[in-house]
Amino acid sequence: MAAQTNASLPEGMQLGAYRIVKKISSGGFSIVYLAQDENGNSVAIKEYMPAALAQRKPGDFAPYVTPENLNTYRIGLKCFFEEGRALASIFHPNIVRVLNFFRANETVYMVMHYESGRSLQEHVLRNRSKDQKDVLSERFIRRVFAQVMNGLREVHSNRLLHLDVKPANIYLRMDGAPILLDFGAARQTLQRDISKTYPMYTPGFAAPELYKRDAELGPWTDVYSIGSCIYACMSGLPPQESDQRLRDDKMPQALRSFRGLYSAQMISMVERCLRLNSLERPQTVYAVQKELINNVPESPEFSFLERTGARVRHFQERMARFAKEHNITWF
Repeated sequence: MAAQTNASLPEGMQLGAYRIVKKISSGGFSIVYLAQDENGNSVAIKEYMPAALAQRKPGDFAPYVTPENLNTYRIGLKCFFEEGRALASIFHPNIVRVLNFFRANETVYMVMHYESGRSLQEHVLRNRSKDQKDVLSERFIRRVFAQVMNGLREVHSNRLLHLDVKPANIYLRMDGAPILLDFGAARQTLQRDISKTYPMYTPGFAAPELYKRDAELGPWTDVYSIGSCIYACMSGLPPQESDQRLRDDKMPQALRSFRGLYSAQMISMVERCLRLNSLERPQTVYAVQKELINNVPESPEFSFLERTGARVRHFQERMARFAKEHNITWF
């Protein structure tokens, strides 16, 4: 999907029962705002604004859509609206709470409960900063993803798929509890109807079937993304993109470098979640969650010497792969 180039709504603008405070973020599919309701409560408002199909200039409220893009724009708008309606019926502590959804300015808005905290992506990046080079603990990863999969199971039980599970869409509340954000099902529907090719998946976290227009999607598609997210927590980096893996799969070697940092049980589980053949992956989130909770080794944490040695091996293997990929000779 093309990068978002459209003007955002102005600060202070009244949008129905809400007042826009500021823009929080934007992507090729939507713009997200911090706003306040009539009682002064903070909410997040997500605006349907596919940059590849619609243009909005500063000072305008409604987007301009060319006649050739109008039908596709309306398909995406309808899917976005229906997704908001479905999510509004789900009450779960690990899923973002959708409070309202409405049409205005020839587009659709989804109003969500605003939470204080930070994304898992921010947490991983901060943990891998210069001042804190330690990997995330296995105990932390198991705790967070056991709860993430509680929410994802609820999504699947409502005949929905997330289709954009990634660290940036897993939000950690101030108490550490995770929330699933920013569902991608409407984007994927739009991708299948759009006549042009605009990728709406996140490289590294998208299953190979998301790269194909007519592939069968299911819970196993979100399972791949869960495996990718856990890998990112382990390495501090996204995994290799699945379409590249079909040509030259470097993930088996990358997973081997985690020996000594993480238990064999968890490494094996991630490997199975990341299978390129969807039939070889766990077919349900419950199967992954059960293994994550039940197959806990007696001593998942390693001694200082074991972790130090594993870190050195992990770093050396990553540098060797980098040198090979970039044809660098070390002296």
